[in-house]
Formats: sequence, structure tokens, C-alpha cells
Amino acid sequence: MPNIEVLDMAGNKVGDVELAESVFGIEPNTVVMHQMVVNYLANNRQGTQSALTRAEVRGGGRKPWKQKGTGHARQGSTRAPQWTHGGVVFAPKPRSYRFTVNKKVKRLAMKSAFSSKLQDSQIVVVDNVATENYSTKTIAAMLKAVGADKKALIVLDSNDTKVVNSARNIPGVKTAQVNTLNVYDIMNADKLVIAKGAISKIEEVYA
Repeated sequence: MPNIEVLDMAGNKVGDVELAESVFGIEPNTVVMHQMVVNYLANNRQGTQSALTRAEVRGGGRKPWKQKGTGHARQGSTRAPQWTHGGVVFAPKPRSYRFTVNKKVKRLAMKSAFSSKLQDSQIVVVDNVATENYSTKTIAAMLKAVGADKKALIVLDSNDTKVVNSARNIPGVKTAQVNTLNVYDIMNADKLVIAKGAISKIEEVYA
């Protein structure tokens, strides 16, 4: 079973924690991780793009010139797609881009994401992520001390509003709880900063 150091908020080692092989030690499956990233991005699309077809554009009811004898190509309407101010061919219409993914695929993708991050040494375990007051400075100092001062995802074991609100002003930093984690945010972060208390919850859900 893989082991990882546990740091305090000052970046000092305070112990070790053993990680579950079934969650953090599998061979990452890049295919299912890609599928979950595509699913996340598709489900976030608004799907509000819209344009008018030739049937919906105003005007164009009169034939612009007679069929024969003018030397022009025959035309039936000034709102055909080849005309300026004409309709759009196969115009996009509001639609939903959502699609669902099998639950087993979701679980495999999450475990693959955790294992991939551990293999790349991009997971940092902190014994307790907390702040007495709403303080962006405190969270920024903690991230710098543990080597995660670029794009980081902080995984909390509970909804700590002080930490969440303190971290949201830091560019590139996101916070999440175990039940709100997704593959996109995990893979998009340079470092995964996990509170020690969240480790057991992650293993409880995905082991």
C-alpha cells in the first residue's frame, strides 16, 4: 500500500499516512478519465446558441427577378443562404448537450485520477486545513509552504466556509469536498491538497 507524508500548514512533516491500493494504487485508465472530462464539460454547456433558418428570416417572399432572360442565375428568394441577410444552413438551435456515464465508469475514472496524481507526486496531504478568521493570506501561505502555490485543488473533509471563502480569491485555486469532486478539477490542478480527514472519506466512497 502506498505511503505519503503528512504535512502541517507550515510545510513541516508531522507523520505518514497509508493510502488504499484500490483507490490510489491502480493503473490509471486514460480512456475513462477522458470520457469523464468530456462529460463534465458537455454537461456545463448552456446550449443556448441559436440562428435563423431561411424559413425564419424576415422578408424574401418576392422572387427577385424573373426566371429566364436576365442572364442571372435563377433565384427564388433573397433570403436563401447564399444571399447577404439570408438564413443559415443547418442553423444551430437551443439544445441540451448532457449525457450520462455509467456509475462503474465514474468510479474507475475517479480512482484513475487519484492514482495518476499520486504517481506524478502531485498529491499533498495536510493534517488540518483550517483558519481562525477569513484570511486569504493564511491559505496562500499554506499553499506556498506545501509547494502548491500555482493551480491547486484543496479537498476538505467538511464544508469549512472560512477556508472556502479565504481560498476563492486566490487565482487558480479551487476547493471541494469529497462528495463534490470530479475528474476534470482533479486533472486540471497542478497539485491536489487533501486534508488528512478527507483521505478516509475518499477511501470509504471509492475503495
